[in-house]
Amino acid sequence: MTDTEGRSDAGISPQLLEILVCPLTKSALRYDRRRQELISEQAGLAFPIRDGIPIMLVDEARPLREDEQLPEALRRDGGGDGEAGAVKE
Repeated sequence: MTDTEGRSDAGISPQLLEILVCPLTKSALRYDRRRQELISEQAGLAFPIRDGIPIMLVDEARPLREDEQLPEALRRDGGGDGEAGAVKE
């Protein structure tokens, strides 16, 4: 098995992305491929992904700017810019 088998384009296992939730709110996360972050809309935090490993520590997360948070209608439709998609709903 190669290092890339069973992993997304960022090197993250799709199975791992399916089970991860926000450590603060336990809500679903949105994967932002471009920024390499997992976004918690409810907590207003972006958790970094470093070397293919999601860093799910609140102290390591950055606060989302108001313009980064998707409106409710876009979240239901699975994202807005094509760069991000819902990990779990």
